[in-house]
Amino acid sequence: MVSKVNSIGLEGLDGYVIEVETDTRPAAETRTDVVGLPDTSVKEAMNRVRSAIYNNRYRIPECNIITNLAPASIKKEGTVYDLPILLGILISTGQLPQVSPKAAFIGELSLSGELRPCFGVLASVISARNHGFEEIFVPAQNADEGAVIEGINVYPVENISQLADHIKGENLISPLKRDLSQLRHDAQLGFSDFSAIVGQHGAKRACEIAAAGGHNILLIGPPGTGKSMIAKSLPSILPEMTFDEMIECSKVYSIAGKLTKDKPLVVTRPFVKSNQNVSIASMTGGGSSPTPGLISLAHNGVLFLDEIAEFSVKLLETLRQPLEDNTVTVNRVKRTVTFPSAFMLVCAMNPCPCGNYGHPTLRCTCTPQQVEKYMNRISGPLLDRIDLQVEMPPVPIKEIKSARPAETSAEIKKRVDRARQIQQERYKNENFNCNAKMSPAAIRQHCHLTDKATQVLSDVFEKTALSMRAYDKLIKIGRTIADLEGKETVEADHISEAVYFRSLDKKYWNRTIV
Repeated sequence: MVSKVNSIGLEGLDGYVIEVETDTRPAAETRTDVVGLPDTSVKEAMNRVRSAIYNNRYRIPECNIITNLAPASIKKEGTVYDLPILLGILISTGQLPQVSPKAAFIGELSLSGELRPCFGVLASVISARNHGFEEIFVPAQNADEGAVIEGINVYPVENISQLADHIKGENLISPLKRDLSQLRHDAQLGFSDFSAIVGQHGAKRACEIAAAGGHNILLIGPPGTGKSMIAKSLPSILPEMTFDEMIECSKVYSIAGKLTKDKPLVVTRPFVKSNQNVSIASMTGGGSSPTPGLISLAHNGVLFLDEIAEFSVKLLETLRQPLEDNTVTVNRVKRTVTFPSAFMLVCAMNPCPCGNYGHPTLRCTCTPQQVEKYMNRISGPLLDRIDLQVEMPPVPIKEIKSARPAETSAEIKKRVDRARQIQQERYKNENFNCNAKMSPAAIRQHCHLTDKATQVLSDVFEKTALSMRAYDKLIKIGRTIADLEGKETVEADHISEAVYFRSLDKKYWNRTIV
């Protein structure tokens, strides 16, 4: 007798239907085979399935059992096929009735028949719904992440006995639903507030511009000037995530196994911090079965690289293409997977190896050659992709003592939200939604400069060694500043402020202009 049970396989963030066919035929002794291009973990499933069957008072009669995972042209990886393989055997041997063709099953089995949690359940639930399935059975510990998806019933399964009773129509399992609005309400941001930052008005202004236009930003200053604190405060002024953005982020976190029962959905913009010891595979994603890296975990949020000059040059160069394309591709011998990586890059660095270059009171022990070599660890092409470059001098003690209450993140966020709303309306027919993502063609269409602004930009370009990418960056930043002021056209003051926030460019100009 042949039975058919549907399951879901994953290729990166995308899912596809796997039909688990099981055929049993009488034989002198029991023999089991799994075909359909399974990897080692899938081949081992039969040992877990056999033990789970016997420990739940079912049996495997003396017969030949062939399990085919179709389509056979796709390599099957992971342990999520344990559950459908077990059901296929029990149905094929007449111990359970046929299951609905509109139902899908995923889950890893323990030897006792308990269902263990697995990765990628949210992505699997979305894929199952998109392929027309009406219900999906998943491990109970993963059910919360799938239950936020509408249009499909998600059933939490604790063990085989519970699922068998449900299939037989006894002690039915109730589908689980999670209230998205309640998840939003319960989420705790945990980010620093700009009101706690004393001084550094220029850096705060730069962060407001960065948040309003989705621009990348570099903070440069001696230790103790508040670079890390400002970076950690930036997510508190970013716009709220849309539902589509939540699902995109949550799919990445689901594949990476970072969703929990308490936090089954990413409802606030991610803030991912990396140190200098991170490997390229950890940053971009990797593994024999590719999983998302840090730049994908920061999708729709912030990737913070502290002390960026201490990172390896090779690793920093791997960021260039994801910053340009908003995706990262992980290549393996027999598999290529693409993950999303539309993040804001926030970097911090000292101005020199000792950290005191330009400090008003502390002495720098570095030679000019050491300072220049340190700054040059960030290549020109990567620096071109960082829109705002801000110097952060130490805050004078007098300003610290006499500091008045600073503007809160909530007040700054109101201006950011207004600017983003303008951009969403402007780019409603485009495949991007913020100024930082504009193509050269979009710049010509949407960035109208006054004659005076054009003259200011031309003067800067003619007198400096600006690249065309940096030229475009100045226009994009000017467009964002104009949006913050509610202006239709980009004016000279907007371009001038944009130039002010290209501090490394200005240092280069000073070295090259006679």
